[in-house]
Amino acid sequence: MNIADVFPVLDVLRAADVPHWVAGGWGVDVLVGRQTREHRDVDLAFDASRQTAAFQSLVTLGYRAETDQLPARVEFAAPGRRWVDLHPVVFDAAGMGRQSDLDDGFFLYPQGAFTLGRLGGRTIPCLSVTQQLAFRRGYDLRDVDHHDIALLRKIEDRLAGGGAAV
Repeated sequence: MNIADVFPVLDVLRAADVPHWVAGGWGVDVLVGRQTREHRDVDLAFDASRQTAAFQSLVTLGYRAETDQLPARVEFAAPGRRWVDLHPVVFDAAGMGRQSDLDDGFFLYPQGAFTLGRLGGRTIPCLSVTQQLAFRRGYDLRDVDHHDIALLRKIEDRLAGGGAAV
């Protein structure tokens, strides 16, 4: 999936008033400020209260639900090898987010889990460095995970030194 495929997805979700944050490999690239590797899909955490609007928005771009593992995730596919992996996040009154996992547990999204990055000259909502690193624990890491972690550590070091995130 290339950057030209990602922007229409972000645009249609924004137009439908669906709060969303880029995660996964594209989320790292948004924090870095440039595409650093190839991506099969774009991972998006989104506000579960807007699930119907999110799904309908993707359908307007030619996507269809292909892998339904709700409430944890649902993967949409479209012609041209375009994939969107949606992760519904339920927020409590204090702003803490919870996403179901596939093992009857959940992932937490504390208030500091969300930030903004830049890609292709655009400001894009994404998961924070800390949240991205947290999601890369507890499983056997692939080469792309090692790549992403190295980039996230560089950003973390720059932030610790008082530099900007992107």
